[in-house]
Amino acid sequence: MRNYLPEGRLLNTPQNRYYLRDAATFEEAKKQDLILESHALMCDPKHDLIVELPFGKGIIPRSEGAIGIEDGSVRDIALLSRVNKTVCFKIMEITHSDGETICILSRRKAQEECRRQYTDTLKRGDIIPARVTHLEPFGCFVDIGCGIISLIPIDSISVSRIAHPCDRFFNGQDIFAVVKDISQDRITLSHKELLGTWEQNAALFHTGDTVGGIIRSVEDYGVFVELTPNLAGLAEPQGGIRVGQSASVYIKAIIPDKMKVKLIIIDVFDNCAFPAKYDYFINSGHIDSWVYSTSNANKHISTEF
Repeated sequence: MRNYLPEGRLLNTPQNRYYLRDAATFEEAKKQDLILESHALMCDPKHDLIVELPFGKGIIPRSEGAIGIEDGSVRDIALLSRVNKTVCFKIMEITHSDGETICILSRRKAQEECRRQYTDTLKRGDIIPARVTHLEPFGCFVDIGCGIISLIPIDSISVSRIAHPCDRFFNGQDIFAVVKDISQDRITLSHKELLGTWEQNAALFHTGDTVGGIIRSVEDYGVFVELTPNLAGLAEPQGGIRVGQSASVYIKAIIPDKMKVKLIIIDVFDNCAFPAKYDYFINSGHIDSWVYSTSNANKHISTEF
């Protein structure tokens, strides 16, 4: 079975580089009906995508640009937004005329094969790789294979609450996600279940540690500081603090039965840096359920798939 990855993950592989080398190897790829990747240089007035090839010109006609373009269920912005990015494709036709090689390509056919062989076989609880494509206030859109897009709702990104998905992700970021729901052709994902339970995250810290965190909420009764995406602690109220600032905090107490971490804020400062990758507790396989809460906690937080 072929490995259907988000667009861009195939581009620099030895196999992809080999088949893009010249017209002869490109012909080999066509005979084998392979999926390849290259760079979309532009979208012309007809909304055909022009694809960079070392030995000629690649054209993805508008109707072949994505599943749903021809019937109008997908808007042409799906094509325009691929300019200056990697696109996957199958080879439909190769012609040689007046010393120029013209290749007609289809991204739609690559997506149809990916859907038939991969995404249609996914089940709730399956853990898959994904690549962030764009961020909206309500969630994070990701490519789950050959440009097929899925959504991670904002409340499924992490246990620690965030104001916007850009607090957690950036465009082009490679992540893992778990299939949360399947409805007709729509797949919805979740992310927080892969980032560990309360106990797993709390085990990374000890009373008396001074560690870094991010201010996520400022309330009258205290300041919530994120220590990991799935673990936040509460510090005493303090003035002059804004959501989004970084902090150094002293861990005063870790209380498993109440799922609480008590903190003392040492310093607060502006810092735009955040991790480019996550330390996943799970990044492959399948899960049927996930329990975040400790066994003796009053509050029960879990997910059933």
